[in-house]
Parts: sequence; structure tokens; C-alpha cells
Amino acid sequence: MPLEASARIVSELTSRGYNAEREAVTQLTSADDPQAALERVIDTLPEDALVVRTDHVQSALVATDPDPKSMGGERDPASKLDTTDPPVSTGDDTATPPASGAGAPVETKGSSGVERSADPELRSLEIAGDMTGESTGTGEYSDFVSVFRDRLERLGSTLRGRVNHRPATAIQNMPGGGEVGMVGLVNDIRSTASGHWLVELEDATGTFPWLVMKDREYADLVGELLCDEVLAMEGTLADDSGIAFVDSMYFPDIPRTHEPSTADRHVQAALISDVHVGSQEFMHDAWNRFTDWLHTDQAQHVEYLLLAGDMVEGVGIYPDQDEELDIVDIYEQYEVFNEYLKQVPGDIEIVMIPGNHDAVRLAEPQPGFNEDLREIMSAHDPRIVSNPSTVTLEGVSVLMYHGVSLDEVIAELPEEKASYEEPHKAMYHLLKKRHVAPQFGGHTRLAPEERDYLVMDEVPDIFHTGHVHKLGFGKYHNVLAINSGCWQSQTDFQKSVNIDPDAGYAPIVDLDTLDVTVQKFS
Repeated sequence: MPLEASARIVSELTSRGYNAEREAVTQLTSADDPQAALERVIDTLPEDALVVRTDHVQSALVATDPDPKSMGGERDPASKLDTTDPPVSTGDDTATPPASGAGAPVETKGSSGVERSADPELRSLEIAGDMTGESTGTGEYSDFVSVFRDRLERLGSTLRGRVNHRPATAIQNMPGGGEVGMVGLVNDIRSTASGHWLVELEDATGTFPWLVMKDREYADLVGELLCDEVLAMEGTLADDSGIAFVDSMYFPDIPRTHEPSTADRHVQAALISDVHVGSQEFMHDAWNRFTDWLHTDQAQHVEYLLLAGDMVEGVGIYPDQDEELDIVDIYEQYEVFNEYLKQVPGDIEIVMIPGNHDAVRLAEPQPGFNEDLREIMSAHDPRIVSNPSTVTLEGVSVLMYHGVSLDEVIAELPEEKASYEEPHKAMYHLLKKRHVAPQFGGHTRLAPEERDYLVMDEVPDIFHTGHVHKLGFGKYHNVLAINSGCWQSQTDFQKSVNIDPDAGYAPIVDLDTLDVTVQKFS
């Protein structure tokens, strides 16, 4: 469906106080004269109608043109939608999401009459970094070499201007006592018997050890290091040239002078993640309140909805998960998620990425969903892209990453530097390293590709993650970092690992100011 035409139809309907089913909008858009078809449908709507349904469109168009092709397809005009409630299971007595009348849930269910700007001339949405369909990795050794070489080259280019860089083999052949600098991947970190730190850097030529003295002011930075991140060091060679004493340490980092872009008008985006439909703990009531709120005047400026992964609970993700599932079939989980997605107003643009509970490969980067799942999750024609991807909304760039590596950061770094209670501070470290998942071989599975899709080449204006089920936001060098919580109450598994989720929250970002307000629906 052409985006501009469908947006105009939805905008016209909402301005007159109506919502619409997706298929109804499709048929109106496909008519020979969409505006005339829209007028005919509105003229023939029942007085109590709040939602324009497919049968309304069919009846109005058949009355003036019996050729079914003029309605955008070959369907029998006498056919009706299935009016039975879809199979929705949420673990308690209220098993189905609210529907308009007795029919199936519709995409724009909720309060009518809210006017949102759906003018395609005002809106702009661009995607960068989507590697869906671009995967080339075979798992061979050469693929791993390629991805790390690419990481070092791209991030190293931002660091070589800060130090007098020399390759590892060249440093080994330099005379002792001289000043030296190196850019490399952190190959190893270990403490010495005297309490100092030995950091081994690796580049394309080899490795070289750097000694960080415990009494130096930057020794505290060693606690922030992760293996495989790109780092620059400079210092003084020992007399035998076998080691260098560190005088300074540099991360790729976000420039302190970074000035984020903002939208030219007052427009908002809702940033959410971790819906987990299919879990017994999915908070359907909170979700319904959220989508109802989106139909109110208070949400009239919310024109974008970004979902950072884990649309469904999935199957076999953690031990004994089957005991906490309300829907055991993965495809049915997505079908039910799509029914809940239909409750979002039809004039809101939706972008989603997968997470570790979704039916895609676990190794990152994760390509977007396959065609079967895209067909199931068709409500509002969402943009479905890879994890991670960068979405630019009216000039504001949003780096969307599900956030599995946050577990690694929180586990490896001291508690005062990164914790689940303040997930945005763990995100700061990823921004500092300019990489969403730097450490290889730990909890985060990484897929070898010809290029490293997890590098932050460009500085985002907003960094949006989920995964840890905790709400937190703040700014790091003027980059707004948001972890958006979840829509799943505490599971037995979460109790066993002492995770108390922040559930039923929706951070709303003003794209013209980058201010954040949090709406609570739980």
C-alpha cells in the first residue's frame, strides 16, 4: 500500500471522527478515485459507526460500481470478515483484547476524533544499518577475522589521530625508553601480584602488553574495560622494550561537543519494548490502557511508535519456560501480538526490531523477521528491521538495539558503574565504546560477518534499548539514552534471579526538544 495515499485516507477519516480497519484503508487507497470512494463510504455509514470496516467499503463501492476490481482486488463483495474473536490467551479471565462491537479487534480501536498530523509532507522516516537479507557469514575462521579487522579499522580511525600510533610489531622493535602509542583490540586484562593492571592490546600485526600502574588517576578506567573493545593507549617503553607503561588511555567515545538534531515541529515518539505476548505474565490490561491512551487528545502528537524487540515470549528461551507460557505455539503468539498491535491508532508509524525472545537467530546482528512472520505482523504495515538499526524520524536519529549486551556490561563492570537499577548508565558505556556489543564469547552471541554491523559509526541522537525490563533514561554527552522497561510482570524465573521489572511504562520523547515524559499504565 502506498504510504502517502494510505496516510491521507487515515488522516481524513480521523479528522471526521472515524477509525478504520487496515483492509478498509487498503481498499479505499486502491480505488480508482480514493477521495470519491471515501466520500461515498462516509455518506453510507450507519449513524452509530465509529470504525470504518471492510464491509462498509464494499457496500458503498458495490452500490456505484459492481466491478470488484475497482475495490482493489478480486474478493467477492458479498464476503464478510470473520466476526469471531481471535484466540487470545493472557493467563486470566479477560482473555481477549477489547474489540469494537462484536467483531474482531481493529487497528484503530479506541476513542475517536483525535486529530494527528498524518501529512506525508511533514513526516519523514528513514532506516539505516538494516542488515536484513545482507548476512554473508558462514561461521568459518576467516569470517571472524574479517569482522574484527573491520571493527578495528573503523573504530581505530577515530583514535589514530589522538596518539602517535605504531603497530604492535613495530613497537617491539623500538628502542627502550621512548614514547609510544598504539590502537588495538583489548585482548586480555589481568592484575599483577603488586596490584597493577596488565592490558594486552592486539592489532593486525600482533599483540603488545601495557602496564597500568595502580596509583595513576586513570587506573579506575581499567574497571570499565571489556575484552574485544577498541582502545588507544600511549606511554613509555620499558628499557627492554618488552612492555609499555601507560600514561593515557582513550576510548572512541561520543564527542563532548555533540549537538543532537531535533525535529522542526512538535511531534512525539513512543519508545517501548519487551511486550512478551504469550507469557502468562503479559500485562494485557496495561497494554489496553496504553493503546486507549494513544486515541486521546493527550497523545495527539504521538506519531511514531518504536518497539525494541521481544514482541512475544518465545519458546525454549530459559529453563522451564513452558510452565510460564499461556500460548505454546510460536506462530500463535505472533498472531495474538498482531491483534494487540491493531489497537494502536492506524495513523501512527511503527518500527520494530527483534529481540532474543523472538523467532530469529540469537546471534547479533539479528536480521528482521522472515516473510511468514512479517505477513502475520501486518497491522499498520510496520517497518520491520534488523537488531540493531538506526531510525531517523524527522531528522532525529534513533539507534535501536534490543540490549542483550547490557547483561554483559552489568556483569563485568563494578556495580557503581553499571547496574540493573539504572540501565541507562550501562548504556553510557556502550556509547563510550561506540559499539553495542563489544565483548565476544560471553553471554552475547555474535555472528561473524564481512563487516561489523554493531559499530556506532555515526553518533545517534537517541539510543533506545530494552531487554533488561528496567526503566531508565538520561543523557551522555547530549545523547539521550532510554531503556524502556517492559509489558510483562515478574515471572518465576525473574524471581529466581532477583529481577523486579518496571512494567507498563511508555517513555514519550518530544522530538523537537528531546525531553522525556513517562506514561504509566500499570
